[in-house]
Amino acid sequence: MPRDTGTQRRPAARRGEQGLIPVLAEVVDEVERIVRRPPTRPVMRMKFQVAALLVREEQARLRADATLTAARRAERLKRLDGLATQLARTAARDTSLLQLLAEDARVPEAARQYKADLMRAAGLEVAPEPEPAPVIVTPMPAAAAQVVPQSVIAHQLANPFLAPDYEAAAQRVAARARRLAGWELLDPLFNSFERAATGQPACMALPEPRPVSLPFGRQLMPFQAQVVAAATGGHRTFLLADEPGLGKTAQALLAAQAANAYPLLVVVPNVVKTNWAHEVGLWTPLRRATVVHGDGDTVDAFADVVIVNYELLDRHVGWLGHLGFRGMVVDEAHFIKNKSSQRSQHVLAISQQIRDRVARPLLMALTGTPLINDIEDFRAIWQFLGWIDDTKPVGRLMTALEETGLTPADPGFYAAARSAVIDMGIVRRRKVDVIADIPARRVADLPVELDGAVGRSIRAAEAALARRLVSRYRAALEARGDASLAGIDLELARRVAAGELKDSTSKAKGENVFTMVRRIGQAKAGLAADYAAQLVRNVGKVVFFARHVDVMDAAEQSFAERGLTYVSIRGEQTTRARDKSVAAFMNDPEVSIAVCSLMAAGVGLNLQVASNLVLAELSWTDAEQTQAIDRIHRIGQGDPVTAWRIVAAQTIDAKIAELIDSKSALAARALDGLETEEGGSAADVQLEALVGLLTDELEAQGVV
Repeated sequence: MPRDTGTQRRPAARRGEQGLIPVLAEVVDEVERIVRRPPTRPVMRMKFQVAALLVREEQARLRADATLTAARRAERLKRLDGLATQLARTAARDTSLLQLLAEDARVPEAARQYKADLMRAAGLEVAPEPEPAPVIVTPMPAAAAQVVPQSVIAHQLANPFLAPDYEAAAQRVAARARRLAGWELLDPLFNSFERAATGQPACMALPEPRPVSLPFGRQLMPFQAQVVAAATGGHRTFLLADEPGLGKTAQALLAAQAANAYPLLVVVPNVVKTNWAHEVGLWTPLRRATVVHGDGDTVDAFADVVIVNYELLDRHVGWLGHLGFRGMVVDEAHFIKNKSSQRSQHVLAISQQIRDRVARPLLMALTGTPLINDIEDFRAIWQFLGWIDDTKPVGRLMTALEETGLTPADPGFYAAARSAVIDMGIVRRRKVDVIADIPARRVADLPVELDGAVGRSIRAAEAALARRLVSRYRAALEARGDASLAGIDLELARRVAAGELKDSTSKAKGENVFTMVRRIGQAKAGLAADYAAQLVRNVGKVVFFARHVDVMDAAEQSFAERGLTYVSIRGEQTTRARDKSVAAFMNDPEVSIAVCSLMAAGVGLNLQVASNLVLAELSWTDAEQTQAIDRIHRIGQGDPVTAWRIVAAQTIDAKIAELIDSKSALAARALDGLETEEGGSAADVQLEALVGLLTDELEAQGVV
């Protein structure tokens, strides 16, 4: 019996007709009807994707079928073209559906099953799914799969050999086991975190904070400055496991500066790659960062900080291992817990190459995952840090274990072993531990970069809007006889922006600020969901806010594919359904995410079981944003609250975020708890965003 895919019944052929085309027509009609009445639920998105796939496949089959007459083939292809046109009209109503038609779009198992159901309903045989090819994991990819960017070649020519590190050679003496020779030590080390647990977070003794030279406007909290002080004092390996929201990125960058660990390699998940480059500019502005994209055509091999995401390591692992890095940071280090995975092997290979060349490189693994759970997951992380190899502790850790004078047979070994590992550099602070140092609530921006065709399309639309504003501005100057006016007339710019805003709100055709912001929200949906899933892995329950239902749909589909249980809180729900969703999120430990409409769930809800929320789309006013944050920052909330605001870099999204903050004095409230009056309406922000777009374009054209 086929698995239930959420449909009410299996599609049936229209009366008097047989074959796949009438079955598809039923489905296409159903999807079109539903999309006319948003929101588009995940089941309908699946049906749209399957119908589109079957239309494509049937078109290809008919063209290759030599048994059909030309007239019969043309007649069927014409009907399929009609269905394809109908699907295109449907996608125009909900542009997020277009993502399901991409060549690399994932086809979930439920969609495969539904596709098989449709084919059976049409009387067609369903071929079995091919068995997946076995995955063969090798330590390094084939040389042909790797690339060497031109900038890296230039770097190699400028540095034909790296200066030898004689200190490294002198210190590369393996610690010899004496008392512990012949003992199995890795399992006892892992077990020590359970057998000798104290009930407190595992954290090394940290020095008192020291003054740190920081850029204007930056401030380190005392617990952050302790890690920097440890690096200044000579400590070089850290498993930094502070909870999310405690500023691990800033601590890592300033520790690298204190250790002079440049050039520095940073390996991160794709969703935070742009944010790391942004943070380098904030905390260490005298250091230049470069981000590796694709084949690395734009990488600057002479930069101080090289940032690469895990997914690109297979292409760049060759030159990354030989560029001469003196430090390496691995963000979300639980990504490498599976030692047999290629990403883990690449990270371990590069870190080993760095240790082979540098005596005491700075190595930092960043993760918010609690250390007391699944301690075996940290085997690869400890190896990255150089504390162990495949079979035993090495270096300073082995020396420390020998100095205890104990063996695993002695009762006191496990407590001593746990302390020895922690002293190697485990740092774990929770929000409740440092609550006096941090604000009760704060908004943290997470810049993301919109890649691919969608990103290019959005940037092109923004450029076209800017050119239209400039054209209006110049026409207004000519009309009043000031065509040769030097500088920018800001009052005229505001009037031009107001005219554009009026046209945008009158449902004029074409791209405008509202359609562009909505497209940006759709493009950010997957990245925002990805980050929310990471937060769940680190801190537990998370609230996810979005303005538009298609963004909520895309996020929910992403969570479902990851196996995360979520509840949905939307405007069209009944009071009973909403109360049921809230109760499930508050009381059911299996429900990890509440996906909420910013407009419908921004008021009247208590969701304080979470202390982290993701704002996938920006509000037009700070009031909406504050109301969303107040769903978890309420009486009964015992932890500081962090709102992660997803901002599309290099788009109007970033300008809107800046305007909201400046108009509402959000920074003052977040840092000092000050109450201020609302500093601007939605129309103010919309108008100023257009003024900024216009003036930026005028300046780019040389009008100053």
